[in-house]
Amino acid sequence: MQTINRRVHLFLWFYVFFIMNQSSKSSNENYGHILVVSCPLQGHAAPLIKLSHQMIKFGSKVTFLTTEFLHARLAEATANSEIRLLSIPDGLELEDDRKDQKKLHQSIEKVVPPYLEDLLKESFNQQNNDKISGIIIDSPLAWMLEIPKKMGIKTAIYWCSTPGCLALGLMIPHLLQLKIIDDDGTSLKNEKIQLLPNMPAITMSEFTWYFPGDKNIQKSLFHVIKGVFSHLKSSDWIICNWFHELDPSAGSLASNILSVGPLLANGQSAGSFCIEDSSCLTWLDKQTPNSVIYVAFGSTSRFSQVQLNELAMGLELMGRPFLWVAWSGLCDGPFPAYSDEFSARVANRGKMVEWAPQELVLGHPSIACFVTHCGWSSFMESLSMGVPLLCWPYFGDQMYTQSCICEAWKVGTSLEVDEIGVISRSEIKHKVEKLISDEIVRENVIRLKEMARKSISKGGNSWSNLEYLVQQMK
Repeated sequence: MQTINRRVHLFLWFYVFFIMNQSSKSSNENYGHILVVSCPLQGHAAPLIKLSHQMIKFGSKVTFLTTEFLHARLAEATANSEIRLLSIPDGLELEDDRKDQKKLHQSIEKVVPPYLEDLLKESFNQQNNDKISGIIIDSPLAWMLEIPKKMGIKTAIYWCSTPGCLALGLMIPHLLQLKIIDDDGTSLKNEKIQLLPNMPAITMSEFTWYFPGDKNIQKSLFHVIKGVFSHLKSSDWIICNWFHELDPSAGSLASNILSVGPLLANGQSAGSFCIEDSSCLTWLDKQTPNSVIYVAFGSTSRFSQVQLNELAMGLELMGRPFLWVAWSGLCDGPFPAYSDEFSARVANRGKMVEWAPQELVLGHPSIACFVTHCGWSSFMESLSMGVPLLCWPYFGDQMYTQSCICEAWKVGTSLEVDEIGVISRSEIKHKVEKLISDEIVRENVIRLKEMARKSISKGGNSWSNLEYLVQQMK
C-alpha cells in the first residue's frame, strides 16, 4: 500500500510539473534539472532556498524537496519564483513533536529513501530537461547520497558550517589513528588542534559534537557526524557557504570543494518557518544610522528565565535603541522572554518582535551591531552587510565560529559568563559599548564585506564556482 501511495504521489507531482513546463517558455533548456534536498530546520532550508534562487538565475531548473509538514511554510518562499516545491511525508503523525530532532531524523531516515528513489526513477521517464540531472543534499542527510550515485546522477553535498569544522570532520580518521580522540569522540589529550593554518586551534569544548551535560548525547552526535563525513567524501562536490578570500587554505581540504557564498536572498523570500514581522523595518527607518543593537539567536537557542532577565536588563541598562527577536521558543520554560513591565519601560527605544526578516534588518543603515548565536548563515549575512558581531554561541559549531570571528577575522567580540554561568547585564552593556567603539573591528568587517560582495558579483570566485556547478549538472 505504501508503494502504491508513493507512486500516486509522484505521478500527480510529475503531471503538475509537466503542465507547468508546457504552459511557459523557459530560457533554461540546456542547463539541467537540479533536485535540492534540505534538512527540515530553519538554518538549513533558508540558505538552500537562496542557493536555489541563484541556480535558477544561471539557467537551471530547480526542484526543492521538503516534508509535507513544512510545505505550507515554504510555499510562500517559492510562490513568485521558478522553484518547484515537492513535498513528501516525514513519517510522523500530525500531532507528533517535530522539535525532537532525534525522532524526526530517525523517521526521515526510514521513510524518505523509498520516495527519493522512486522520484529519481520516475524522472528518467521525463523528456530532455525534465529529467533530474543533479542532486544537492544537505550535509545532515548525506546518507541519502548512495541513492542518486547508484543511478549515475551527479551529486553535491551542501556543507552548512565553517571551514574549520569541515576540516575537523575530514580529520576524524586521523585523530582516531593518532589517539587524540577515542572511538566515541572524547579527547584523550589536553591539547589544541590546528585545523587550518590561519584559523585558531580548536579545543575539545569547541568540537561540533561536544555536549558536556550528557556523554551519551555527545557519543551519539560524534557517530552521526562521523557517518556524515564517510558519505561526504564520495560526493562529486562539496558546496560551501563562504567565499574563497575568507580562508584561502580551506580550498586545499579537498579537491572537490566549491565555495559559493555568501548565499543571500537579495530581496527574495528565503522560506522562514516563522511569520516575519516587517513592522520592524518601518521602526528602523526612524532610527539614527549606526545606532540600533540587533539581537537574534536563531531558532534553536534556548535560555533560562534568569538569563533572559539579565539580557532584558542589559538592553535596558545600555540606553541605546535595540531590536530584539524575542520569539516564543526562546525560553526553555513556560514563561515569556520579557515582561509587560519591561516592554513599557523601553517602549520609547526598544522593539521586540516574534521574528524578523533578518537579511533586510542587517542591511539597514540604522544597525550598529548584531548580538548573535554565531549560526553560520547568520554570520555570513552579517559579514555581507558589514555589521560587527557580539558573540553568544549556544552549541555545536557555534563555539568554534565564535573563535574565528573574534581571533582570526577580528570582526566581533565575545561575552564572558559570571561565577554562576550567566552573562550579566553589566557584561552585556560593557561589551556592546566596547564593540561599537572598536575601530579595528569596524575596518575589518567593512574590508571582508567588500571581499564577499566582490566574490558573488559577476566574475568573482563564488559566482564562477556556482556557474561551473550548474554547467556540470546539466
